Amino acid sequence: MIEKWRDERFVHLVFQISLWLKGVFALAEIAGGIGAFFIPQQFLVRVAAAITKGELAEDPHDVIANYLLHSVQALSISAKHFTAIYLLGHGVVKLWLIVGLLREKLGYYPVAILVFALFILYQLYRFDSTHSAWLLFVTAVDVVVIGLTWHEYRYLRRVLAHGK
Repeated sequence: MIEKWRDERFVHLVFQISLWLKGVFALAEIAGGIGAFFIPQQFLVRVAAAITKGELAEDPHDVIANYLLHSVQALSISAKHFTAIYLLGHGVVKLWLIVGLLREKLGYYPVAILVFALFILYQLYRFDSTHSAWLLFVTAVDVVVIGLTWHEYRYLRRVLAHGK
């Protein structure tokens, strides 16, 4: 019985840490979304040029530096607005869910699982066209968080049913 209690405390701690990390990432998404609305494209081009200048001087065919520079140069206003809206919306929704989960509001658990699963589906759809390793990493983290959320939900329901 004591081992089970320790295991539950450990899983709960991992769940809490994952939520705080996702919360920090959600705040970064919100900041990025706001920034995407207000930062002019020319500024982004200058920053990308400054970042890639040394690498391109050393190797004009550097794949990553060229990709970064060309991506920023080709960024359209509609793509910029989509990025801003996506980051802002994604971050706000995620932060709202995380706050509810941290407050242990039972109604948030199934909603969070559904929303995180929808995020995963979109990320896998985007991976199909981008092949971004970052998207795979974020998706893997989301899968773990969904598992932890499901576990916490079942545990809290059991605890509430039997009284704390």
